[in-house]
Amino acid sequence: SAVGRGPEVPFSSEAYRISAASRGKELRLTLAPLGPAAPLGLVFRFGMSGSFRLCPAARLPRHAHLRFLTRESPPRALCFVDARRFGSWRLGDAWQLGRGPCVLSEYQAFRENVLKNLDDKAFDKPICEALLNQKFFNGIGNYLRAEILYRLKIPPFEKARTVLEALKDQEQARRKKNPSLTLSKKLKLMRENPDLLELCHTVPMEVIATEKNFFDPDHSDNYAAFKNWLQCYLVPGMNSLRDHSGRTIWFQGEPGPMAPKGQTSRKKRTQVKADPEALTPEVTTPASKRRPRAAAKSPKSKSAEEEELADRPRKGRARGRRKATTAPALSEPETMVKAKRSHQMSTRRSRGEAGSP
Repeated sequence: SAVGRGPEVPFSSEAYRISAASRGKELRLTLAPLGPAAPLGLVFRFGMSGSFRLCPAARLPRHAHLRFLTRESPPRALCFVDARRFGSWRLGDAWQLGRGPCVLSEYQAFRENVLKNLDDKAFDKPICEALLNQKFFNGIGNYLRAEILYRLKIPPFEKARTVLEALKDQEQARRKKNPSLTLSKKLKLMRENPDLLELCHTVPMEVIATEKNFFDPDHSDNYAAFKNWLQCYLVPGMNSLRDHSGRTIWFQGEPGPMAPKGQTSRKKRTQVKADPEALTPEVTTPASKRRPRAAAKSPKSKSAEEEELADRPRKGRARGRRKATTAPALSEPETMVKAKRSHQMSTRRSRGEAGSP
């Protein structure tokens, strides 16, 4: 695409196979020609809105920034679609340096990487900010951190090291108490009493297990299913604050001792037009009864919406500052015209249309 920000892909083949592998927040495509040519690797990051879509080549979606074309008739295109253009791709098959083990596919290595590095300065930060550090939590993003902390009732601005050292102590005590636990019993204990690192694995697995129902771009009603799954993120009645990086964190209860100064917790209110089909969990417990939710919106965090608004040109309040004029045919005295103008301006000010900073 002419407006795509990624590099050109120097690949052409009469026939080739595309395979994919994921690790954390990255996806690697391998383009393998069905012949003697060498394969080419591409590693993608999706940003907030990136996705792949297979569609007729004659009806490409907007923002299809990279297209793999078929030679069938009529041709189709596998497109990397990214409306907000936060996603990217790069040539080569190497994963990005500095990313830790994947929370999904490398769980044991991920867990060990966190617990053996608790003296790292990354854990001097609040737990909600540490969870976005891909060096240790490769795959966790904004909505996942809110859901994980909510389920464990951990204040988002509790110090990360405090939370994780307690977890480490619990693990050591459990091993001393039950040194001969079988793998099946360990898994059962994990399901019954999951800790934060275990939820970093199981919560995204819940999404993956039902992703076809959640994220089919051709069925807008499926986003309502995803909203129903959410227990905290963007849920009406929850509190929210900006963290020290400017990202919005959603939570219930007190924010914790490391909350940014000068902010007050804001609650997401239910929209005026409610969708009776869409449900949301009560804010007390995950198993509580559900109540009607707000009408479905696009899957963006509040911070993303504000970023988008900040990018738009300011329209101002020009209509309240327009100079009043009279038609040439009017024969009223000039004083009456001035009086009408004054009345019109005062009426607009009372409505908040003009004069506000």
